[in-house]
Amino acid sequence: MNNPLETGFFDKALSFAADAHSGTERRGKGYPYIIHPMEAAAIVATITNDPEMLAAAILHDTVEDTDVTIEQIRERFGDRVATLVQHETAPLDPSLTWRQRKTVQAEQLKAAPHDSKVVALGDKLSNMRGIAWDFRQIGDEVWKRFHAPNGKSDVEWYYRSLADALSELSNTVAYQEYIRLLEETFHP
Repeated sequence: MNNPLETGFFDKALSFAADAHSGTERRGKGYPYIIHPMEAAAIVATITNDPEMLAAAILHDTVEDTDVTIEQIRERFGDRVATLVQHETAPLDPSLTWRQRKTVQAEQLKAAPHDSKVVALGDKLSNMRGIAWDFRQIGDEVWKRFHAPNGKSDVEWYYRSLADALSELSNTVAYQEYIRLLEETFHP
């Protein structure tokens, strides 16, 4: 008889993330925010079953979008999960322009280790799926949802920068889907 899959660590991370994001909505979507980290974790699960990477995927937006600190992640989930989440967290420096923050984030990701890139791919593919869906539904109106000063051209620049930063994952189905959606959305 097969041993049951041990999910306790992931379950703890899911519960923590659900509590942290409780009452928040995915911008412009009309559904609970936690759906996005769940999708990111599901994408990561197509690449690895590493419980710490799956936990980091479900926790990836807690530091950036809630009151949770990286120290709280470290205390509850350990150094590796905290590091994976940190690599996925955009710089919080309000003095930086949108493009400067996105440049720092893409450069940080490009220099990040493989496991951090896998977690980031889960997030970025989930985002790209949402953008592609919205673009098919409402067209160029979608670009108004972003804080990018130049709209579509800035968003395309950023998502292409991420593709470059994550290119070592080009052999994965998730990365290939990301590239396909990028092309379909920005050059239909």
